[in-house]
Amino acid sequence: MPVWILVVSMTVLSLPGSLESVYGTPAERARLLATMTTNGSLRALYGPVFGDSIGALTAWRGGLFAGLLAGIMSLVIVVRHTREEEESGRQELLSAAMVGRRAPLTAALLTALTANALVALLVTTGLAGRGTGGALALGLGIGATGMLFAALAALAAQLTESARLAKGLTGAFIGAAFVLRAAGDAGTPDGASALTWISPLGWLEHVRAFAAERWWVLALFAAAVTAQAAAAYALAARRDVGMSFLPARPGPAQGRLGSAGALAWRLQRGSLTGWSLGFLVAGVVFGGMTDGATELVGDNEKTREIIERMGGQGGQGGLADAFLATMAGMFGLVAALYIVSAVLRLSGEESEQRAEPLLANAVGRLRWAGGHLAVAYGGSALILLLAGLGLGAGHGGSAAGAAGAVGATLAQLPAVWVIGALAALLHGAAPRFAPVAWAVAGVSLALGWVGPALELPQAVMDLSPFAHLPKLPGAEALSWPPAAALTALAAALLAAGLAALRRRDLAT
Repeated sequence: MPVWILVVSMTVLSLPGSLESVYGTPAERARLLATMTTNGSLRALYGPVFGDSIGALTAWRGGLFAGLLAGIMSLVIVVRHTREEEESGRQELLSAAMVGRRAPLTAALLTALTANALVALLVTTGLAGRGTGGALALGLGIGATGMLFAALAALAAQLTESARLAKGLTGAFIGAAFVLRAAGDAGTPDGASALTWISPLGWLEHVRAFAAERWWVLALFAAAVTAQAAAAYALAARRDVGMSFLPARPGPAQGRLGSAGALAWRLQRGSLTGWSLGFLVAGVVFGGMTDGATELVGDNEKTREIIERMGGQGGQGGLADAFLATMAGMFGLVAALYIVSAVLRLSGEESEQRAEPLLANAVGRLRWAGGHLAVAYGGSALILLLAGLGLGAGHGGSAAGAAGAVGATLAQLPAVWVIGALAALLHGAAPRFAPVAWAVAGVSLALGWVGPALELPQAVMDLSPFAHLPKLPGAEALSWPPAAALTALAAALLAAGLAALRRRDLAT
């Protein structure tokens, strides 16, 4: 929780200084507003701008992404303390004592409320100097968005039979909320589209922090949270521990499960399909934004410097190549989250005691782990390949340009594999600390996202494996030694993790 709270808060609090240095004069801010009014692709990503103050630009640039992160944080907290506790068997032990049926749900929602309240407090106090009313509106809006998705996750935990399905269902709703808001904002410069109002993320932007705040929009969040929480409580009172209202259907009679690899593929193919579609669509969207981003930068040297720090000098393609390199780097950072989730599926299978009966047969530990690792490593390569294809298609360049976009995303693989190998090492050697891999991926994401804007020292940026990779397209030539060194490091960590897994006892 502390890592999540800091990441969500710093997504907003790191922006005012850099925005002030980029858009320091009223004329520059007026140009930005004029560009956003006519640039639908950028509105689809960030939403409309409702004011020209630094506070309003901060809410525009960071509010949406902070709301997304708060929603993800909340769904992880709620599912972790409801459905995952039931799957592990701990909730049954607690329920055997004098603990009410609704107590676990209450505890989970209170934990999510605490986390979101701390985010709201940090954002409000950090931006109070820009305007107390706007800071409070933005902080409450982000916290309310997190609580809305927390209540939705609580409802999903009652309906589904597993933590994985509850997270997937809630995550799908978060993705749908983003798509609806993006579609609405792309069509209207002021966010007045009905699609925007359907999305909770659209409600967040309609709070209009630092721009004639609409306090009544917060009542929509309160009503949605109350309705969802009431439904979750009603279902929790009627459900036995471990049961669900949407039981899983039996799988098809066809299909091969004759190996550990085939079983791992069956277990992870749904998740990989979702990630693949998401990366492909996002690649097309960001590729289509390239020209719009170039127009937005214009002759603003400070913005150009930030993009070049993130994506390199751009080579012959100039700023467009630098922007594509920036997007390729961001895809790599997000792919690190995928590989951690795929590798740590091993921990889930082990802690939920599904691995033990499998390993009691003629299946070795290395074969069992190898199946999941093959899906994790092959899947990370697949989603980055699709992201590159999407970037090339969205940008509409030549075949050589499309190949360059694919090469730029695939160049992120060594760093992604290092983080995946670290997750495998933690699972093999110290399974209790395996979730630390999430923190490593999160820190790398934070450094890649806000580090260039904050002009952090290179020694700090070098803590992320992504900082050592070439910035493609646009770099003069692909530098093989850093990629080879990261690949070798990943192989060494992976080998150490598998060796440790062979020696230790299974989790009980």
